[in-house]
Amino acid sequence: MDANGPVCVGIDPHPGLLAAWGLTDDSDGLRTFALTVVEALAGRVAALKPQSAFFERHGSRGIAVLEEVIAATRGSGTELILDAKRGDIGSTMSGYADAYLREGSPLAADAVTVSPYLGAGSLMPALEAAVASDRGLFALCLTSNPEGPSVQHATSADGTSVAASIARWAAQQNAGSGDALGPVGLVVGATVGDAPAALGIDLAAVRGPLLAPGVGAQGAGAAELRAVFGAARHAVLASTSRAVLGAGPDVAALRAAAGVAVSEACSALR
Repeated sequence: MDANGPVCVGIDPHPGLLAAWGLTDDSDGLRTFALTVVEALAGRVAALKPQSAFFERHGSRGIAVLEEVIAATRGSGTELILDAKRGDIGSTMSGYADAYLREGSPLAADAVTVSPYLGAGSLMPALEAAVASDRGLFALCLTSNPEGPSVQHATSADGTSVAASIARWAAQQNAGSGDALGPVGLVVGATVGDAPAALGIDLAAVRGPLLAPGVGAQGAGAAELRAVFGAARHAVLASTSRAVLGAGPDVAALRAAAGVAVSEACSALR
């Protein structure tokens, strides 16, 4: 983030974008799309974030393309966050951890998104695997979808919201990281307004990276980023997708669009 600016660009090859790029909606079109984004942006942005669902929809060939994307990004100076939102218990969670966080796995990313809604403790197999291999997690905390607050804003008997309990858990796991950001980040939508403050969540106290989807085409700009994250702005990794991907398939145009996103994010967050 310090070297390349606090921006994560999603690799979201949904059918509409494949068509806009003049590509077929199959594994061949998927491969051209995804590897063009890697060619254009690896080494130029802080992170790339392939959305696993858009690769999985093409079956085993799509997963093979995802493996290529992960391999092509490795060593580029750009981190790869796999947006898989996995969440389960016991041996099943260990299986996901083995797939996405074990050194040597063809699907091992630098970080993976996870869902804590079976209880934050259910994420421990993934956290243990992440720490062992110098990787990280991004746990869903406050999402911008309209259905999210019915779960995330709900409170326990002591008045603590579900989202606040997740943020506290992340802070506990990051407590031994010193001045560095810890291994547990949170996903906090850039369009959630004053929800963190209203729920009593101190995002700065999390001491982990804050992945902020919703920047750009989804409506969040400098004012929204300042309002949502306040004193935690230094830890925010602003996530954008359509605002950059819409410039493709030209590599130079993708780089220019990413440059604009980085400039805007730096103005808002630095």
